[in-house]
This record gives sequence, structure tokens and C-alpha cells, in this order.
Amino acid sequence: MAAIGSRVNFVFHAALSVLAVGICLPADWPQFRGQNAAGVSGDTNLPVEFGPEKNVVWKTAVPPGNSSPSVAGDRIFLTAHEGEKLLTISLDRATGRILWRREAPRPRKQVIERPANGPVSATPATDGTNVYSFFQDFGLIAYGSDGNELWRIPLGPFNNPFGHGASPILAGDTLLMVCDQDTGSFLLAVDKKSGGTLWRTGRPHAQRGYATPVLYRTRDGVEQVIVAGTFRVSGYDLKTGKETWWVRRLPWQVKPTPVVDNHTLYFTTSSAESEPGQQEIVPPFAEALARMDGNKDGKLSKDEIPDTRIRNRFEEYLDLDNSGFLEERDWAQLQERRQGENGLRAFQLGGVGDITDSGFMWKYSKSLPNVPSPLLYRGVLYLLKEGGIFTSFDLATGEVFKQARIAGALGDYFASPVGADGNIYLTGENGKAAVLQAGAQWEVRRVNDLGDGSKSTPAIVDGKMYFRTYSTLYCFAKKD
Repeated sequence: MAAIGSRVNFVFHAALSVLAVGICLPADWPQFRGQNAAGVSGDTNLPVEFGPEKNVVWKTAVPPGNSSPSVAGDRIFLTAHEGEKLLTISLDRATGRILWRREAPRPRKQVIERPANGPVSATPATDGTNVYSFFQDFGLIAYGSDGNELWRIPLGPFNNPFGHGASPILAGDTLLMVCDQDTGSFLLAVDKKSGGTLWRTGRPHAQRGYATPVLYRTRDGVEQVIVAGTFRVSGYDLKTGKETWWVRRLPWQVKPTPVVDNHTLYFTTSSAESEPGQQEIVPPFAEALARMDGNKDGKLSKDEIPDTRIRNRFEEYLDLDNSGFLEERDWAQLQERRQGENGLRAFQLGGVGDITDSGFMWKYSKSLPNVPSPLLYRGVLYLLKEGGIFTSFDLATGEVFKQARIAGALGDYFASPVGADGNIYLTGENGKAAVLQAGAQWEVRRVNDLGDGSKSTPAIVDGKMYFRTYSTLYCFAKKD
């Protein structure tokens, strides 16, 4: 009975995803983590053992990039960088042969202060024919199946010292891109055919953020876009861009992408500033000025702040507009950061306005990932934390079923888990690819070695698995 329920659940959500993303079929993987970023495939007969010389259908050398492959129709699309070039690449799905490479303009080169990110992290979105890419050093650009440019939208420059991580998504004929940064954050909707702006909604509360938007359809059929970001997760009306509901008390620098299941939202957040002991009360700005503003200019220089913890984080984390001072907005954001709460949360959707309390279901506050997104697969919720700590949860209560380290696959993780064929596939930064038997009491079936590092989430389509390492795109399938 449970298996039947899981199959019905998959079919329902696959159908919902088709309505959301347009002409792509349920078997396609048209964006980051596939249909609606859920990371779930209905494919079967997939290999458990794979690697550079095992169960390889083909392998193709590709330039580096942290983005993931998108698969639709007979094509695979990647973004990459080669020297100073920003590339969109189209490959033949059957053979891995590169069909075309197109270079986007690069009018600037953002300095990224942490080596974990790079100039190409956004996964392209495809409608099965065209492809839509985002580059932080340019903006959005669209290509047809033949590689001819359809349109371009320069965006930025962006005020995000760690670079961008969110990917574009499609909702029918609407292309959506969230550009969260320390100043001037916004959610953009454009017509995928013309590139014309449909709406652009400011996100004044948001600072640097990395989560990809997901789609949700309310009980009365209204389509919404959900974005997790600084201090809050919000639902926007797809047609107008109006924020219709929100959840408060999130921390700073949200990275994982949420998961929607029917009318329930699951999302996880983790920030060092929201750890116990870091949540000291920050006084109002007027009080801070009265105590510290020695020259009475209405703002605080670094030298005027006696707290060494604040001074040590002044340039990188607090002076959001790089003015050399902490002004009222900077201080207000510091206050709100100290109130953010880490946690894996479940919320009932369908409300309007602030649903922080009314929609709350449960929260779990331990062993939280920094980057990997949660996975909901066959009625169980999973989290993958850096260090190879894997946890399974009860959907209704948040109760932990099992938590353990994945023997043989420790280390850092930037890729998110995906589920298919009763298995969960994990890709470590060190190139270890673990296969777990899905279930409340999950078990490790095998740990494979891809022979190269990876920060890319795999795609699973039509009985094949596409894994991207720093140097190679692999197609794996079971060989009898």
C-alpha cells in the first residue's frame, strides 16, 4: 500500500510540474534538481555501482563550473567558464557530443571572497527547446535549440561578495530569477519568448542568498513563487509579483532550496550567527549612536565601535553598501540577524500575510546543512549535512528516524541529494558518490569514486544518471 501511495504521489507531483514548467515531460530534468527542484525521479533500473570505468554510457570533457546539468528532449545543457569566457553548452543526450558552445558577454569580473563559489553556479533552465542561462558577471541570456541567441538582459553589477548560487526557473512562459544581494535584492519575471520584463519585485529585507525559487499552486488554483532568503521565506503571486505571505525569523545567508509537498513547505536554514551564544541583544540604532557616535555624524565608523566582534566583521558582513560606515539600515539588519533561528521547518501553506505562527507545524534544530537542500522521497524527509551526516525524518512530526555518518563518504557537500529507483544518490566535493537505500532506516549500499571533485547535483532521466565533476560530464546506466 505504501508503494502504491508513493507512486500516486509521484505521478501527481509530476503532473503538477508539467503544468508549472511548460512543455517539458515528467521524464525530463529541466532545471536545478529537476521538476520544481524536488530532486526526485520516477526512473528505475539504475546502477548502484558506477565510476569512470564502470557502467559508463559516455563521458565528455567539459570546462569547469559548479552548475548542474539540465536535460530535456534530446539535449543536455550546461553552463561553464573557460578562462575569462562564460559559456552555455549544448550536448547530444544520446552520445554526449558537444553540439554547440556560446559565449555570453562578460562586462565585469566579480571578486568572490570565498573559494567555495565561482563565476558559474547557476544551473540553466530549459523548456525542451530553448535554454536560459544566468551569469553573475552579465545577467540572463537565452538561446534557441540551434544555439542562436534569442535575447539578453544585462543585470547587475551585484553586491554579493560570495557570488551567486540561485538558478533561473520556468513557470509556463514565465522565466523567474531571484537576485539576492546585500543591497538591491529583487525577484524578476520575464517573458521567456521575448525577454520582456513582466514584473520586478524588490526584496528590501533580503541580503546575500543562494536558494532557487520553487513553485506552488494554492487550493484555489493560484500559482505562487516561493523564495527562501534573508530573514524570511516568502510566497509571491506568479502573475503580479506581489508578496502574499511570509514566514519570519529566518537567519542570514540562506542557501538550501525549499521543498514543496502538496500544501506543506519544508525548508532548512543554518547560520553561525544564529547559533546559541551568538544571539545577544543588539540595542536600537539611536541608543547605539548615543553611546558610540563620537563625532555625532549620525553613523558609526569602525573605530567608533568598541565591540571587537562587530569590528572584526565590519567590512565582510556588516557594512552592506560598502560606505565605510554602519548606518541605520546596516544596524537594523544586524538586529534582525541576531533574532534569526536555525532549523529544519515544516509549514502548512495556504495562508495570507504573516504565517510564522499560524502555519507552523514543527522544527528541528540539530545537524543542519549549510548548502545541500532537503530531499522528500517516498514519504520520508532527508537532510545531508557537511561531514557526511545523513538524517531521515517523519514528515508529520519532525521526529528523527535515523541519523548517522555515511561511512566512506565523509567530507564537504555542496551538491544536494536526489532520489530515484528506491535509492538516494549523494555527491561529495571529494568525488565520492554514495548510494543509499531509501527509507526511514536508510542504509549505505555503495560508495563510488568519480575520480574528481564535484559541487554539482546529478540529473536522473530515462534510466540514465548524469554526474558532473570539475572536468567531466558522465552518463551512467546499468549495463546487463
